[in-house]
Amino acid sequence: MSSLGLVAGYAADSVLGDPSRWHPVAGFGRTAAALERLTYADRRLEGVVHVAILVGAASLLGVRRTGVVATALATWTVLGGRSLDREAAAVQAHLDAGDLPAARRRLTHLVGRDTARLDEAAVARAVVESLAENTSDAVVAPLVWGAVAGVPGLLGHRAANTLDAMIGHRSPRYERFGWAAARLDDLLNLPGSRLTAALAVVLGDDHRGAWSTWRRDGAGHPSPNAGPVEAAFAGALGVRLGGLNVYAGRVDDRCALGDGRAPDRHDVIRARRLARRIGIGALVVTAPIAVRRRRR
Repeated sequence: MSSLGLVAGYAADSVLGDPSRWHPVAGFGRTAAALERLTYADRRLEGVVHVAILVGAASLLGVRRTGVVATALATWTVLGGRSLDREAAAVQAHLDAGDLPAARRRLTHLVGRDTARLDEAAVARAVVESLAENTSDAVVAPLVWGAVAGVPGLLGHRAANTLDAMIGHRSPRYERFGWAAARLDDLLNLPGSRLTAALAVVLGDDHRGAWSTWRRDGAGHPSPNAGPVEAAFAGALGVRLGGLNVYAGRVDDRCALGDGRAPDRHDVIRARRLARRIGIGALVVTAPIAVRRRRR
């Protein structure tokens, strides 16, 4: 029955996207921010406690929630595929209209890098990279954890992913306190990122290119999960990703992924299509796993 819930939740996200108001994830974020005022210290131990409380509570919330309806609601709550595609489409529309400043501004909804001076190719690259990474984190990985651990897996993964976005980045405040959030997110997204990369190989336009680029370039990326999926997308689309990114004045020099041409606005359309195919492919792979889990 949980497999039907995954399918129903995926369908709800595809049609409806995230709720515009009263989103449970936003409520979780406010709770996490309030707890941080009590738990924060510039040490790793306090960060471990902070993450354990929040992820543990989210997972326990789903322990007694079983059945199709509960799984569907949880799946809809944690998936972000429709919202991701909507934001990518909005940037694409500005590029199609020739309004680069508007595309730069809208891109800030997708990425944390400084967008003020990006040219069209850099904007398109950022969108494709975001589609790759977030398809893994916000679509495929939740389906994997929903299949193997049900509602607790869905809610626990989303809690960890949200905490990583809040405190898992490198900054003077979170270098130590956010360490546990970043490492847990890396661990939980590991199976989803490999499935995403594999699906990009199978479902992309260039199977051989996706496979070879993943194997050759994926490990050079600073993120153990973003590297494989961005490399596989680069190879599947025949474009080159990676390079210099600027974050609040800090320059991040990432390795080149792929050896194709620089992406353009047309590649955003292709990347969106690939992301949608991967989402459906992940559902096809994970739903039978949920069936077998329920039969045990």
